[in-house]
Amino acid sequence: MRPAAALRRTRSSAPVRQPAPVAPGGSSGGQYRPLTDADVRRIVDAAKTVLERTGIQVMPSRCREVFRALGCRVDAARDRVHIPARLVERALASAAPVVTLAGRRPEHDLALGGTKVYLGTGGQAVKVLDLDGRVRESVLRDNYDIGRLVDTLEHIHFYMRPVVCRDLATEDIDVNQFYACLAATPKHVMANAYLADSVPLLKEMAAMMAGGAAALAARPIISFSSCWTVSPLRYAAETVEILDRIIAHDLPVVTSSAPQAGATSPAALAGTLVQITAEQLSGVVYICLQKPHYPLIMGCVPAQADLRTGAFTGGSGEFALLNAACAQIAQHLRLPLYNSSGISDAKIPDAQAGAEKGITTLAAALAGANYVHHSAGMLESLLAVAYEQYVIDNDVNGVAMRMLKGIDVSDESLSIDVIDEVCRGEGHFLGHPQTLGLMNSEYLYPRFMDRQTRDDWESKGAKDIREAARDHARKVLAEHFPRVIEPALDRDLRRRFRILLPESAMRPHAA
Repeated sequence: MRPAAALRRTRSSAPVRQPAPVAPGGSSGGQYRPLTDADVRRIVDAAKTVLERTGIQVMPSRCREVFRALGCRVDAARDRVHIPARLVERALASAAPVVTLAGRRPEHDLALGGTKVYLGTGGQAVKVLDLDGRVRESVLRDNYDIGRLVDTLEHIHFYMRPVVCRDLATEDIDVNQFYACLAATPKHVMANAYLADSVPLLKEMAAMMAGGAAALAARPIISFSSCWTVSPLRYAAETVEILDRIIAHDLPVVTSSAPQAGATSPAALAGTLVQITAEQLSGVVYICLQKPHYPLIMGCVPAQADLRTGAFTGGSGEFALLNAACAQIAQHLRLPLYNSSGISDAKIPDAQAGAEKGITTLAAALAGANYVHHSAGMLESLLAVAYEQYVIDNDVNGVAMRMLKGIDVSDESLSIDVIDEVCRGEGHFLGHPQTLGLMNSEYLYPRFMDRQTRDDWESKGAKDIREAARDHARKVLAEHFPRVIEPALDRDLRRRFRILLPESAMRPHAA
């Protein structure tokens, strides 16, 4: 008798409903610590030394005058702002240790801080590997269609805009990328803004969707990423202008630094950690001393250059180490963290992509990184996404979250009586009531990591994981059109804003 048949024969009734083997998001990491506590302190102290000694390059601007007013020394001849350690300490004392990013429904809320882990999308890909295998430029509709797909994937906890709208003029991108994402899923939406003047419009649009300005303030359904630094240690004037506008409107923001070890930061991994921490602490000073307790998220996306070619790489063990170490540093500083995983250098959803994504996502999750973007969909070192890759990565994320949940050790789970019963000949483990009671709470069953026998697999078409994921993505895109925005509200939004996603694209007949 095959084991599965034995299990079916011993089941007299449905098992009692048990907790899911994986939490919907917010499980705690912190089990993996590549740095010692002493290492973390040395890196943070070195970052403070860098800020005071080397400083940040800030060109003549309002930003530079803010730093001067806060008590920083400005070297106008070299356009550098030197930040004393005492200001760093004051800023950290006034920083928010937890930042909540809201979904349209409470089950999608993200409480970022400590060692809580959420995995989601991200990127500014300019290419899409389509379901027919062709590579093309990314367009506005991809942000809507990928969002619909993500809406069905339970281990992707938030939706950060994944692709650039290459078919739109710059002045049309901000409102339309946010609208396309918000129309696709009730999960929290994050993106950047290309223009400072877009920020108040985006706040107005989000307020209309949230139920008013007060409702948006209480439950921010959108947030921003701001790549305001150019490594090493230089502020980008045009991005700081956008950041200032975001701060003025009290919207949650990530200050993102993305140095590449060996290219735009030291080849020594510890040196890269010192530099990225210095860049981040400068942002904490700039924002939190202007507005204490601001919803600021520390944004660390350290990567590396392949020193044989100088090319960016995001699928390496060093990438995994750097992002895990940043989680430790953020926990030491008591700051919420945005960082990265899943940036595969593979060009298609293949074995390389699976290995790189599994390694980097697990490292970030086990380290307790809070908002892990890029964890789904990315290929080609951030240049491309693939629809089926989101489906595959949902399984990868699920496995990582299952590992975070760990192993329950209790009098019951130690199973002394169960072992005794089976070993005395009273049944077998597969048919034991304990097994039936735990099969859906102790174990996670990935959707597309195939566990069939070879005969069963061959009889069903011998599809590999990529083919199976493609089939699923096609089905979702043909059938799943969630009504996230009610028709009356959508009409109001289209009257108020220049919405370019056609209504016909949001109905099944257009699939």
